[in-house]
Amino acid sequence: MSTAELTAREDPPAAAPARRGARHLLRGLASNRRTSLAGGFLLLVGAAALFAPLIAPHDYRDIAGTPLTQGGALGVDDYGRDVLSRLLIGLRTSLAVALSAVLIAGAIGTALGLVAGYGGRWASGVIMRGIDILLSFPPIVLAIAVVAAMGPELVNVVLVIGVLYIPRFTRIVYSQVLAIRGVEYVEAAEIMGTRRSTILLRTILPNVAAPVIVQLSLSVSFAIQLEAGLSFLGLGAQPPLPSLGTMVGSGRDFLEVQPTLLIYPSVLIVLIVLALNVFGDGLRDLLDPRRSGTDS
Repeated sequence: MSTAELTAREDPPAAAPARRGARHLLRGLASNRRTSLAGGFLLLVGAAALFAPLIAPHDYRDIAGTPLTQGGALGVDDYGRDVLSRLLIGLRTSLAVALSAVLIAGAIGTALGLVAGYGGRWASGVIMRGIDILLSFPPIVLAIAVVAAMGPELVNVVLVIGVLYIPRFTRIVYSQVLAIRGVEYVEAAEIMGTRRSTILLRTILPNVAAPVIVQLSLSVSFAIQLEAGLSFLGLGAQPPLPSLGTMVGSGRDFLEVQPTLLIYPSVLIVLIVLALNVFGDGLRDLLDPRRSGTDS
């Protein structure tokens, strides 16, 4: 086989679904009504969180009215602070924690999965056994124990959630690498003497990007729930900084007096998680290589 043939076979068009153009991806997402609605809602939520300090009617620490009254757009809480303002800042806090943690988990988990899948038996054994040990602990129990030991600070919450979600990405990438490391275009790159690091980054990584992207979207929803649970227990954002979880925790004490203090953040959490799961499912269907033959 000639060098030209090996070069041509190193990167066949059908082997990398992650290389579909952005225009095709957006068109595919828009063609699915549920996915497009979920995506539109997530864009709205993201914009609200990003510009929360600008669009909030009041500072989240300021007294805006008589405690537990219906003043303002959504009323005021037990300290007289505007609920809408705190809801926007709480949304910003929860999303920032969840996104930061998932990005950390995605970067580290993907790197570990690539090394485990392509680094040989020794690397695979060490990394995957460590992942199995981490998976043996219930996530919420481990998170509570670690955050309680380290201190209830948002940085600690981000690090703990990030570590807990590393196994999800590692196992996905590891299985994908095992499936493609013996295909012809990878073998062609090896025969040509391409460095292993270059093969990992330029040949293998683009072909495992699709499931990683899907896992990123799905993991954010789980991270939001975990952050809300930790904050509900007092191990997340500390007063006066709000998060959706802390607002749920404080609102439960006034369920009979003013139930909206509990309802508003709870409903927002449910809607965000639902939208992320719907969008993630649509993204997975679109990026599934088994559907590439039926896409128009």
